Amino acid sequence: MAQVLYITAHPHDDTASYSMAVGKAFIEAYREANPNDEVINLDLYKEDIPQIDVDVFSGWGKLRSGSSFDELSSEEKRKVTRLGELTDQFVAADKYVFVTPLWNFSFPPVMKAYIDSICTAGKTFRYTEKGPVGLLTDKKALHIQARGGVYSEGPAAAMEMGHRYIGIIMQFFGIPSFEGLFVEGHNQFPDRAQEIKENAIRRAKELAKTF
Repeated sequence: MAQVLYITAHPHDDTASYSMAVGKAFIEAYREANPNDEVINLDLYKEDIPQIDVDVFSGWGKLRSGSSFDELSSEEKRKVTRLGELTDQFVAADKYVFVTPLWNFSFPPVMKAYIDSICTAGKTFRYTEKGPVGLLTDKKALHIQARGGVYSEGPAAAMEMGHRYIGIIMQFFGIPSFEGLFVEGHNQFPDRAQEIKENAIRRAKELAKTF
């Protein structure tokens, strides 16, 4: 049995968001094809995702200098604990499905905060004399992304930074398999929007059978 972490970063649900609609189709088809696997939904807009701020740096610094956890302030304890929980949850999973829109060439800020929370030395990667080495070498990941314009080709391809960033992080973690499923052009070609959405949903259902 595999554990799948289904990570969404969109304020809207599948009725208003193309990425969420395709993500829903994918995960439903995945559950049907893999009834014994566990799927954990992680809606980043509803989760407590601490930003790495002064409390976090202060708490980490105290712990590294030998202070006990009890010596941390209440906010330091809460944030440091939550960051640890998010990392442990990520490490425990076998597969990851990220669902985001393309906003301003990247993704919603909460996704960056989440990624910051799981970049943890000793858990998702480690430092060596030759540089960092990823520790999640037996995992696989998928990014489902809706793009109002077309960014898979032409000059606009160089402007897309959301999928590329997640891909770099997965490589940093040592994850050998990372795929992308894109819904693009529905704003650029509004007369074809429904067709674009339906085609992406069809691709998602097919991909779910082999993911």
